[in-house]
Amino acid sequence: MTVKTIDDPRWQRIVARDKTADGEFWYSVRTTGIYCRPSCPSRAANPENVALHDSLEEARASGCRPCKRCKPDGSSSDAENAALVEQACRLIESADSPPSLAALAEATQLSPGYFHRLFKTQTGLTPRAYADAHRAKRVRAALNECESVTEAIYDAGYSSNGRFYEQAKDVLGMTPTHYRAGGTGQVLRFAVGESTLGAILVASSDQGVAAILIGDDPAALVDDLQDQFPNAQLIGADRDFEALVAKVVGFVEAPGMGLDLPLDVRGTAFQKRVWDALARIPVGETVSYADIARRIGAPRATRAVAGACAANALAVAIPCHRVVRTNGALSGYRWGVERKRDLLAREAAAAAR
Repeated sequence: MTVKTIDDPRWQRIVARDKTADGEFWYSVRTTGIYCRPSCPSRAANPENVALHDSLEEARASGCRPCKRCKPDGSSSDAENAALVEQACRLIESADSPPSLAALAEATQLSPGYFHRLFKTQTGLTPRAYADAHRAKRVRAALNECESVTEAIYDAGYSSNGRFYEQAKDVLGMTPTHYRAGGTGQVLRFAVGESTLGAILVASSDQGVAAILIGDDPAALVDDLQDQFPNAQLIGADRDFEALVAKVVGFVEAPGMGLDLPLDVRGTAFQKRVWDALARIPVGETVSYADIARRIGAPRATRAVAGACAANALAVAIPCHRVVRTNGALSGYRWGVERKRDLLAREAAAAAR
């Protein structure tokens, strides 16, 4: 039996003018004699007059002509914009020092204001923040290769020692000397509590909570912490620190109370963008990986978003358990799908009160 256009799930993507569907399929309208890409801004046609096509060749073979508004035969505006931003990213990465906004805009033949907005929409970062993240990556690599900290700093594109040291803790999470020594000398205090979800380990640096791990075996959680911070000094915490663990356990048992903790978040620039978006999901709500990808301005990065969720070491504080598949089904969870289901059920109950 032939499926009617209105019953095909692709029709809803046309109605929504879903730009992420561009390149996946095309549609033609019998009454107007044109074919379009799914995101075409033209007024929606009657689905009875619409045919869906799996390829551009199939759309052309329909006998219709290409739409003059969405230009389905060429690259989409999103693809062209993505190429411009990609060009700017390569310029930033190859420069000895961060290029100015004016220089980047000139290279992409856009106005500075429009380029800045476009870059942030596409990457989730401003050009300056992207340059800073790339320079941080360079200095981490240089600290492992250069003979001195000073040489590494200048190799990474910093104009002075003072400017780098002002940002060192944000860039490295520790002093350059400690980073060069593989984190040796960094102190992490930790303690383990018990909850109805299992054992919960909380570890904290001077900057904030660096890890919240959940599992069945407290000893295995300590081993996991040692694997994540192999050169740090781990110290079993005192009674005052255990009060922090009790706060985390209390949130797990009663999500409605909220959880406000200083965090020492360690990850790539992309991971931090994902984790920041996760932190904005309200208690009792879920979103899809595709939703998060769109929110950070990278709609095609669904798999990378899933990878960032899997890399999250701060259970419940960064609520990766609130991310589900597009169809609402639960996907993998670092601390077990059953725990994810339980957490979501508790949060839904708390939000309903």
